[in-house]
Amino acid sequence: MKDGAGPFRVLVADDHPLFRRAFGAMISAEEGLEAVGEAEDGLEAVELCRELRPDLILMDLSMPRMGGLEATREIKGSFPETVVLIVTADDSEDLMLEAIRAGAAGYVLKIERPERLVSAARAALAGESPIDAGLAGRLVRRIAAEGEEGMNGRPELAFATPTVPLTPREIEVLGLVVTGKTNRLIAGELHMSLSTVKRHLERVVKKLGVSDRTQAAVRAMELGLISG
Repeated sequence: MKDGAGPFRVLVADDHPLFRRAFGAMISAEEGLEAVGEAEDGLEAVELCRELRPDLILMDLSMPRMGGLEATREIKGSFPETVVLIVTADDSEDLMLEAIRAGAAGYVLKIERPERLVSAARAALAGESPIDAGLAGRLVRRIAAEGEEGMNGRPELAFATPTVPLTPREIEVLGLVVTGKTNRLIAGELHMSLSTVKRHLERVVKKLGVSDRTQAAVRAMELGLISG
């Protein structure tokens, strides 16, 4: 994602001024990260993304004019390389699933400790899928349950099967992504290097026509390539 020198550029989108400023200050205090802007709603987030081209957007969900879900869809449609991490007070699994399908790389709750929020930001930038631990299992079960009901209501998935099939090793790696494991944990469990895990996931992302490992895991479960 980043091919130049300098810190990762982060945009904070939240309708609460105190949270925006506090989180922006916390981000800028971290080595390798820089808060470059603040948006008070989703519409401003889209506009500032176009202007500032941040590497990462920390996106709230409930905001005036345009909510975080719609803003995420807009941003990922126009700037697929921009990483969106949802940071919200809402622990609804319905919203989390919608956010992931909209293109969000992860979903964490505002009640987390500050260091956890910073580590989630770094993980998202590194291509990981930071999702609140309490919600991750519910997400997997939800997608698995929907998969058992077939693709009713989502006919577009009938045409989403990759033209180049996933290899058994790629499916194995993706299955561990679904369980919430980081690339490093997957490397240890499968006795392979971290770079090899990343290469497998890069190929999976390309084959499935998605933007990141989170989207790949969701798409693979919806297509029945892996189970929960």
